[in-house]
Formats: sequence, C-alpha cells, structure tokens
Amino acid sequence: MRVVIAGGHGQIALRLERLLAERGDIPVGLIRNPEHTTGLTAVGAQPVVADLERVSVASLAAHLTDADAVVFAAGAGPGSGNDRKDTVDRGAAALLADAATKAGVRRYLQVSSMGADRQDMTGIEPTFAAYLQAKGAAEADLRERDLDWTILRPGSLTNESGTGLVRLGPPSVGRGAIPREDVAAVLLELLQAPGTAGQTLELISGESSIAEAVAAL
Repeated sequence: MRVVIAGGHGQIALRLERLLAERGDIPVGLIRNPEHTTGLTAVGAQPVVADLERVSVASLAAHLTDADAVVFAAGAGPGSGNDRKDTVDRGAAALLADAATKAGVRRYLQVSSMGADRQDMTGIEPTFAAYLQAKGAAEADLRERDLDWTILRPGSLTNESGTGLVRLGPPSVGRGAIPREDVAAVLLELLQAPGTAGQTLELISGESSIAEAVAAL
C-alpha cells in the first residue's frame, strides 16, 4: 500500500510512517521544509517537498499518482497565528482533498480534533478557538466530497508510550487523553478498514485493543 501523508514531519505522521514501513508499505511524507527529509528517511518514508500553502492542485495531484490512500495529518502548530490556522488546518486539508479527487485516490483519512464540532467558543483561548473552527470547517468540507473519507478526532495528545488500548467510536466517547503512538496505530488500522468510510470518530485511551475497536465499528 502506498500512503501519502500531509504534514509528514509531524509527530503523529512520523509514527505512522514508521508503522507503515515496518509493515512493508510505502509511506510518502509531504513536507514544507527540505531540512526535514532526513527525519522521514530515518523512519523509512519517502520525503516529498510540497508547501501546502503554495502548491497547485495539479502539482500536488502528481505526487498522489498511484497512491492507495492519503492522510491529512498537517497542522499550523501551536506557535502560529489565526490566519495560518485557516490556511493550513482548513485550506490545506481542502487542497489535499482536491488533489486526491484529481488523482483518483478515494481513501482519505483526516486527523481532526475533539471539539471541532463545538459551536460555543466562549471561554476558549482565541487562538485555540480559531484552531477548532478551522478543523470544524475542514470536516464540513470533507463530508460534502465524493471520497471514501474517515475523520478521526483524538482527545488530548501526549507523548507517552502507546498502550494499544483505546476507546473509539462516534461522538461522543467522552473526554480524555491519548498517546500519539496510539493515534498512529489507529490510523494504520483504519487504512485497512474501508467499512469506516463516511464516519466521524473520536478517540481516547480505553480498554479495547485497537483491532477490536476498529472491527466493532
């Protein structure tokens, strides 16, 4: 399986790329900074330099040729302003979906955030509110597309070692945290579960194995 991952140098993406490579698949990471190529090759991924805030749909689609699936795991990052929350967390997700459609790649996984469907932003720090609004807009855009999409909303992300035990299901599974390692492992399992297309899923740590949690969907 050839899987193209936007935000290829991100913490979840690097973990997913390693898992794909270990399984014998071909992970391709889209990165903005050429200096990040060594980080991708170290985990067994093929780096492709493509700035998702500047690349054209046609150019991006060329990188998706022969891909079996795409994963949007990009984000503007905590130090970015509200404008980049929109251009990356929303705009780049839509651009990747446009490119996937043009390239004929139907399977599309989108990493979103718990709270992306929140309507009342009262009491939320403004930059984080902009982030949630951008993620929510990206979700709404994707649901209107003729793609085999699955949206994954993790809870609070941690860098603890994964446990392989999760709670996964339609909103709402409750509030909680989840190691990035487990998020990557869930994405790996979802890539092999076409029956989850058209679903929006929330994810926190729990008591079910990842394989069992995905199979139960």
